[in-house]
Amino acid sequence: MTKEDKKIQPFWSEDLDLKEDEVLFDLGLARGSLLFLGRYTLKEIMALLAKKSFFREAKKRDLWPIKYRLDNSDYPAQRLLIYWQEEIPEKIIVDLKIKESKVKFRAPEKHGYRIPVQHCLLFEWLTLQNPRKSFDEKHPPLPGQVKPGLSLSKKIMEIFLHLSKLIHLDALVAFPAYFHNALLFSRYFYFVNPVKEGEVKAIRRQFSHLPFRQLAWAVYLGCLRDEEGQVYEWKAEEQVFPLSDVLKEYVDSKVYREIARHVEKTAKFSLELELFRKKCQEQGILY
Repeated sequence: MTKEDKKIQPFWSEDLDLKEDEVLFDLGLARGSLLFLGRYTLKEIMALLAKKSFFREAKKRDLWPIKYRLDNSDYPAQRLLIYWQEEIPEKIIVDLKIKESKVKFRAPEKHGYRIPVQHCLLFEWLTLQNPRKSFDEKHPPLPGQVKPGLSLSKKIMEIFLHLSKLIHLDALVAFPAYFHNALLFSRYFYFVNPVKEGEVKAIRRQFSHLPFRQLAWAVYLGCLRDEEGQVYEWKAEEQVFPLSDVLKEYVDSKVYREIARHVEKTAKFSLELELFRKKCQEQGILY
């Protein structure tokens, strides 16, 4: 999650149809900038969310009224929290920690690519959840999930792509904490390291017969093994949504695509099915 200090236009141009008693907000007045990304007030953030129909979607899910909090205690990293009704952990809708930074990507250099320092927005974490819903047998949780998701990832991407144009970003950068995060992000993002890109695609392709949630838990519970018989452990690496020409050219280059494709076709993984069933039973996961 990245930042820069330029005077730029506000997020919106039209008036907002929001009532003060419907949208509540609170500023975490710790050290650091009181502005989101050093530029925007919470009112401007709300204006962007309104423009991109986030509030409309929240109302559809009966998540209204909402409350905001901007936590600057770890500035320049900032944490934006959106709650349903009241500011308690059980009612979090959005929990976002971002940081604006200049990033030098090392992986391309291994493959003969020189990419200059990029102006990026780093997602340290992003949680989107519906506090009004609970999991059931038909819809069990993914690893790390506390509440079911909001199904608004596309909407959130639209918001950040709009923001990225305003502050002239070169890339959005995620560090997927779980394997399934990487799969979900892969609809929009590429791993900077083409070997990692191919590895994730290889696993998804080889276990395409497994439901998404089962595969997520199989990786998390250490039930996958590589071709050498070692337990496959998930290790986060940078995943980028390229915005600069140089990054777009890199992920679309012949060398990147050939490496990723080679790993996808040649990497072999196996699932210890009995171990998976046993661990699911121990964890109380129903599959």
